[in-house]
Amino acid sequence: MQSKFKALSLSYKNAPVEIRELVSLDDTAIRSLLTKLKDFFSLTDTLILSTCNRTEVYYSHELDLSTEIIKLVGLEKGLPNTIAYLEYFDIFQDDRSAINHLFRVAMGLEAQVVGDMQISNQVKRAYQASADMEMAGPFLHRLMHTIFFTNKKVVQETQFRDGAASVSYAAVELIEELTSNTHQPRVLLVGLGEIGEDVAKNLVYLTGAKIKISNRTYTKSQTLALEYGFEAIPFEDSFEAMKEADVIISSVMKSEPFITKGLVSTFDIKSYKLLVDLSVPRSIDTAVEDIPGVLLYNVDNIRSKASETLSQRTAAIPQVEQIIEENINEFYDWKKEMMVSPTINKLKNSLEQIRKEELERYLKNADTQQFDIIDKITKSMMQKILKVPVVQLRAACKRDQAEEMIDIINDLFDLEKQQDSKKA
Repeated sequence: MQSKFKALSLSYKNAPVEIRELVSLDDTAIRSLLTKLKDFFSLTDTLILSTCNRTEVYYSHELDLSTEIIKLVGLEKGLPNTIAYLEYFDIFQDDRSAINHLFRVAMGLEAQVVGDMQISNQVKRAYQASADMEMAGPFLHRLMHTIFFTNKKVVQETQFRDGAASVSYAAVELIEELTSNTHQPRVLLVGLGEIGEDVAKNLVYLTGAKIKISNRTYTKSQTLALEYGFEAIPFEDSFEAMKEADVIISSVMKSEPFITKGLVSTFDIKSYKLLVDLSVPRSIDTAVEDIPGVLLYNVDNIRSKASETLSQRTAAIPQVEQIIEENINEFYDWKKEMMVSPTINKLKNSLEQIRKEELERYLKNADTQQFDIIDKITKSMMQKILKVPVVQLRAACKRDQAEEMIDIINDLFDLEKQQDSKKA
């Protein structure tokens, strides 16, 4: 019998950000945890996904290892009493529930921003880590490739991934559109609060751009710059950096405008200057639009675009769920086939062993031509004998009666005993 696929998930739905931060795993911690799971529990089909919104472990095993896995996460993170966080985890002990959850996560149905395009890449990286650590067996390989195929189908056949549904991603998408004719656009992000930090994460998708980030707390700028390959500049230098920037994104919390018309009028604007105001209240004086070459977009413009996209994605959810259901059913057909494959192989080997023994017994003195003819005839007979039980096994799979049929064939041909005698 195959091990059951299970999952445990801690996400933004149940856990506040301070708890998610505590159990979040970086690449090094994921590799270390995979090693421990392999050494302690001999797990093979295992996937660990950790993002800012979720930390999840998927695994195949007969037993529920949720508590043990959470303890190992605590050990990895240096947390003294990890079991106290058990209440924040959703546990999926049923095979189909765990698989369905992974599909929904990978498609972006469970994302904080529905249809989040980043999650599919994060799932791919998690799978790559498992494959690199030899923690992905035939089951997980097939499951992940079914997920990737499903994702492709969702993109091609629905509007679920069209446009940008978050304000931060919509802002970056807007910048990409407006700077498409600029070689290596210079982008300055000022302010790294919640929205500013989210914009910084999305700016990595702005191919070829030269990005500088600035924040009142310089260490935060340095940390993000190091993580994403940007340049961090001190907050007091941000006004000077605005002069050379093609794009200025402001996410600064102030009661009056941070970027004024007077300030922008001192800039030498040769072509254009794109200003994006993501602050509430607004941090860029709307009068800057009077200056030739200045383009100003505020959070309301961008949010409107994101809201329209989100409505389209929400409307596409039933279609996405239908595609997921169809592909899970196909995966289960394969899974059932995998369940009977060992029995089919044992039966083939058993009959082939009988055939060879009989040939050896009765054809000791036969010449090559006689042997080849009889060898061919007996092989054909074996294939015809095998056909009926193989067809019946596969039909039993469709009826969810594979286990009963496996037991019958094992008993009928005494396959378990023959297998044991071979080992002996």
